[in-house]
Amino acid sequence: MITRLPKWILWGGAVLAFSAGCVNTAALMGFTNLSVSHVTGNVSLFSAAIAHLDGRSILCIGALLLSFLAGAILSGFVIGQRSLKLGRRYGSALYIEAALLLISYWLYQQHDYLGQLAAAMACGLQNAMVATYSGAVIRTTHLTGLTSDMGAAIGNWLAGRRISKPTLGFQAIIWYCFCGGGAVGAFLYAKVGYGALFVPISIVLSAAFFYNYMSDRLPEKRQPRQKKRPSA
Repeated sequence: MITRLPKWILWGGAVLAFSAGCVNTAALMGFTNLSVSHVTGNVSLFSAAIAHLDGRSILCIGALLLSFLAGAILSGFVIGQRSLKLGRRYGSALYIEAALLLISYWLYQQHDYLGQLAAAMACGLQNAMVATYSGAVIRTTHLTGLTSDMGAAIGNWLAGRRISKPTLGFQAIIWYCFCGGGAVGAFLYAKVGYGALFVPISIVLSAAFFYNYMSDRLPEKRQPRQKKRPSA
């Protein structure tokens, strides 16, 4: 149970949720009209396409699902562990995510469906990158499980049982930040089209820079390792 959240986790979760909300709304409002961060809804569409023998939709949505999975696989390859810990390679993963979003923007501008796949891969990478902290599951690209966890926690609190208020507060922050990012993404898409993606790209790049800055200031990284003296 979380009793206190480090600021880097609190701010990191908030800005990444905002970024994901912006990306997902821009993708939904674009020419594909498909989500890049919600696997459940896309699986339902995939199932409907199978039922109607719609080959084109089966291929497009199937590729979208595999792209999200590929992003999660890449996250596991780069970072390794699921529990959050300062010093792990989150900065590298964030730089890769920013590159994928840049590629997505360029492909979207060409009206190329591959842009959707690059954005889904970026979301899969981000969602798998932020996994657990002190046993609490943290997700930043969709809200279904998080909303369920919040509802269960509120129900336990109403029943007089002890809950982790910092966890509930953090989940609420992610919820509102994702929603706020979606609103900003929708507003910007109406004004500048896929140029709205430069907001999440800037956020992810900034998060990568600040994370690496903090990580490099860890005591074990600042102190040079002492060479072992040869034994007599």
